[in-house]
Amino acid sequence: MQGQARLAAGRTDSGATTPFGRSHTLDFLRGLAIAGVMAIHVSQSFPSGIRAIDFSFMCGWVGVNVFYFVSAMTMCLMWTQRATETNPTRKFYIRRFLRIAPLFWLAIPFYLLVKGTGPSYDAPNGIGPLQVFLTATFLHGFWPDSINSVVPGDWSIAAEMTFYLIFPFVIISFGSRRNLYLALAMVLHLINVCIFKPWAYEAFLGYYGPGNEVFVWGTLHLSFLNQLPVFLTGCALFFSLRDGFTKSDSAMFAGFIALSFVTNRVTGAHEFNYLMINLVIGALVVGCIRFSAHWRPLEALGRNSYSMYLSHFAVIWGLRTIWPLADGLNSLLLAYALTAALSYLVSLASWHLIERRAQDLAHRLSSSATKTAARTDAVTAASVVLNGRSAGA
Repeated sequence: MQGQARLAAGRTDSGATTPFGRSHTLDFLRGLAIAGVMAIHVSQSFPSGIRAIDFSFMCGWVGVNVFYFVSAMTMCLMWTQRATETNPTRKFYIRRFLRIAPLFWLAIPFYLLVKGTGPSYDAPNGIGPLQVFLTATFLHGFWPDSINSVVPGDWSIAAEMTFYLIFPFVIISFGSRRNLYLALAMVLHLINVCIFKPWAYEAFLGYYGPGNEVFVWGTLHLSFLNQLPVFLTGCALFFSLRDGFTKSDSAMFAGFIALSFVTNRVTGAHEFNYLMINLVIGALVVGCIRFSAHWRPLEALGRNSYSMYLSHFAVIWGLRTIWPLADGLNSLLLAYALTAALSYLVSLASWHLIERRAQDLAHRLSSSATKTAARTDAVTAASVVLNGRSAGA
């Protein structure tokens, strides 16, 4: 609890008017993220044939990284706002689990039915009980042919859930000392580039055999260790925004860039570009929050972004099977508009049928945990008083 109190006390006098108090900006960023994610997947199924247009749509992959930054900042915001509640870690897990799991578990049998279980790029040997089990338990990010095979795009959900698992321990240990988050991000980035990825590449390539080089390298890029520095940088940016940027922040980021550049030159790991892209995305996120960016259509998408993320793959698949137009710019734009609209409608239905009920359950469970803790504290206090009286007597 002392660490929690330090988090609350670490707020500056302007904390009450922090941009994080304006939640519409976070929804706006989530809307940008899901718009980008839909763009890349729509363009893969409905290419325009115009290089510049298709490239622009393909750049939508950065939407996942925007989600990571916003997720890290949102978790920090929620944690600091509840800094004095009892059993914060338990309640955090209840809320996060019930936010993600119910809809995701429904997506597993649906996509198994739609996609089948045969061999594919994401699962060279097909999908079996192991891949399904790892996905259902959110451990699919630790094995190559399960990381993205059962539910399309579920590699990012694996990264999110693994981040949620460790987040309470990190924020309790580091508090609002953002340099520690950046230092850990640096260390993990270097370990990943210099040690883990070379070792894992050789090990998994030996397991899957020649001809799977691209598959193995791609899954290592999706791995949690490769994504964790993004989350940690997001935590650092949250506290920098809340408490004010300093020269030490600039020095840490400069050191991060320099170390990554040198490592890239020495190892040829090609992760420097990915780091720089993420830092640019982080700067975009910070700028949107500082200037309170908002636009209602994107905010509406952002509030339903999780369900849209899970459902838009199915919408694209369904459209592709009945699509009457030849590939081209008009086809791409119409397919994108329909994908966004239909995915949004699915998200509204899933909110009323599933997500709202899960969140109500999370609220009841976390509230009951609070009441139980309060009763325990009251019983303990009464016991102390009674024991004190007995001793005095």
